[in-house]
Amino acid sequence: MRTEARLFTGVALFFAATAVLYGWWSAEPAGTAALTVAFLMASLVAFFFRVQHHKRGPRAQDLDDAEVADSAGPLDFFPPHSPWPITIALGAVVIALGIVFGLWLALIGFGVLALAVFGLVFQYAGRGAQRPSSPEEEDSRSGSSTSTRSP
Repeated sequence: MRTEARLFTGVALFFAATAVLYGWWSAEPAGTAALTVAFLMASLVAFFFRVQHHKRGPRAQDLDDAEVADSAGPLDFFPPHSPWPITIALGAVVIALGIVFGLWLALIGFGVLALAVFGLVFQYAGRGAQRPSSPEEEDSRSGSSTSTRSP
């Protein structure tokens, strides 16, 4: 992810320089704000890739002497099904209807949307912390000794 982090850092620096120059010469706030938001979004992606590189280490694609077979194997965990994307869509629809029909409906939509985003983000949060354990470890934690080995 080192290459991706460098790429998005370059994109972020481009948007930052463009926002400064555009803001200086045009004095037009909408374009300057759009370029600033683009800088912030590219910076966020660059930061994510940099953290992932430090957290997981270099991938096979990051190494100069890597073979094609080095990147073989499972990529990551992809959830089979989730109710949260459709709930996010429902919340967005209720917000849009709330803009038309009244603030009370938009507030309900924001609540549904916040709940759905929270559910989507933390749906598999504890998945990586659990690891399969052997029956001996289970017995030692529970205090029972069903092992057939003698001390």
